[in-house]
Amino acid sequence: MGALTRAAGATTVVGAGVLAWSLVEARSYAVRQVAAPVLDPGSRPLRILHLSDLHVTPSQRGKIAWVRSLARFRPDLVVDTGDNLAHVDAAPAALEALEPLLDFPGVFVHGSNDYFGPRPKNPLTYLVSPTRLRGDAVELDHAALTSGLTGRGWLDLNNARGTLEVAGSRVTFAGLDDPHLGRDAMPAPDTDRGDLRIGVAHAPYAHALEALAADGASVILAGHTHGGQVCVPGYGALVTNCDLDTSRAKGLHGWPGARPDQPGGEDSVWLHVSAGVGTSPYTPIRVACRPEATMLTLLPRRA
Repeated sequence: MGALTRAAGATTVVGAGVLAWSLVEARSYAVRQVAAPVLDPGSRPLRILHLSDLHVTPSQRGKIAWVRSLARFRPDLVVDTGDNLAHVDAAPAALEALEPLLDFPGVFVHGSNDYFGPRPKNPLTYLVSPTRLRGDAVELDHAALTSGLTGRGWLDLNNARGTLEVAGSRVTFAGLDDPHLGRDAMPAPDTDRGDLRIGVAHAPYAHALEALAADGASVILAGHTHGGQVCVPGYGALVTNCDLDTSRAKGLHGWPGARPDQPGGEDSVWLHVSAGVGTSPYTPIRVACRPEATMLTLLPRRA
């Protein structure tokens, strides 16, 4: 009995340690640097700051300050893939966080938590199936968020297209409203791809990625997964909260197969999935999955 008691005590101590660290890790913000050879030979590199899943509440002053600090990277383009809000009064706080970044060209789509507030739930349900919207969900002020972003010149890509001159390239965009809520619908076709087409969506469901790839995107940016949020060291994510495989829960990959610069990836497009900056305020933890923004540099392909 003594051995069992000691084992139980040790398990409790380890569990408490993991929980304590997970709370710290959720505020240990990082900036990842990745690069992909996407552009035509001879093109100037294009530096994209990819932000996702801020899940801001008004009291999160540290997170707001960190997001504001990202302006120091002076990106050519900012892509925000949604879930900026996590509180009924969060729109002003989210716009405060993003305000210095609005000086740069930018585009955005919304996620489910831009429309509806998070609710307390059993976190184990994430291991069973993707989350579903409850009938008593509280509506958030996505209209204020949208007008604040578009008022400073960012393009609203929710089921829409847009074009920007970025770093000497004419970039066309195709975006989807949140597939997690079933709000996605491809905008009317447009054969003008410019120098580069970028696809943007919040949740990287297979049908959304397929639609954006078929539309001619060379790069697709998404978020939603939180990188798995609670990962197993040496293994990775257990879930993605959608039908994307866990091997692509975060980072730079190819879709539907290998990366385009690797053998077998000739028919793939580049896919970048952000692990995101925040969490639900009801599960403010991360394990082996630091909150992040990404500086994604698009480089010329070899001639």
